[in-house]
Amino acid sequence: MKTKAGNKKVNKAWLHDHINDPYVKLATREGYRARAAYKLKEIDETLGLIKPGYLVVDLGCTPGAWSQYVRRRLSPTGAAVGALNGTIIGLDLLPMEPIEGVTFIQGDFREADVLTKLEQALQGRKADLVVSDMAPNLSGISSADAARIEHLVELAIEFSQNHMKPQGALVAKVFHGGSYNDVVQHFKAAFDVVKPLKPKASRDRSSETFLVGLGLKKQGA
Repeated sequence: MKTKAGNKKVNKAWLHDHINDPYVKLATREGYRARAAYKLKEIDETLGLIKPGYLVVDLGCTPGAWSQYVRRRLSPTGAAVGALNGTIIGLDLLPMEPIEGVTFIQGDFREADVLTKLEQALQGRKADLVVSDMAPNLSGISSADAARIEHLVELAIEFSQNHMKPQGALVAKVFHGGSYNDVVQHFKAAFDVVKPLKPKASRDRSSETFLVGLGLKKQGA
């Protein structure tokens, strides 16, 4: 019974924090599906990652806040609808409500049929930017969770090496913990420049941070 009461207190505290979160309020006001949009916004504004005409691939895109942000950045007027100067492709295992101008592919990009759909959407081009907000379902077993996190980052890097321009960039969500140093090493092995960033919209108590890889190293170099 004490555990249930404790859980109720935790849930109530989380709900209170969520409702009063300035980024939640801002997302509601500005029409974003999640506060996560402001994480990518700060990263983009810091490093100038998104430019007119870019092809951007959003891995783990559901519910769509990052794709929404990219869509507005590629709009000549910053609008959520209308003209779009660029291409956005989103992939996720889960369904996503449509976003105007975003090509959505549901499935696992490691599977042949999903990869075929992606290649059709790319139309022979390579991405200028890959963004990944993918995160595993955490079990609470630190060693297992670290392995899951590392695996997702490896997938995002491998995807970038296969489908991104050599001068492109990858933004990936990572977590401080058992796998962090290994993940950073994977990034350093794949990219010329690696920058860790903790946006203001990322909650202080959260272990999440973001790694940005700039410029692919030649494979086998």
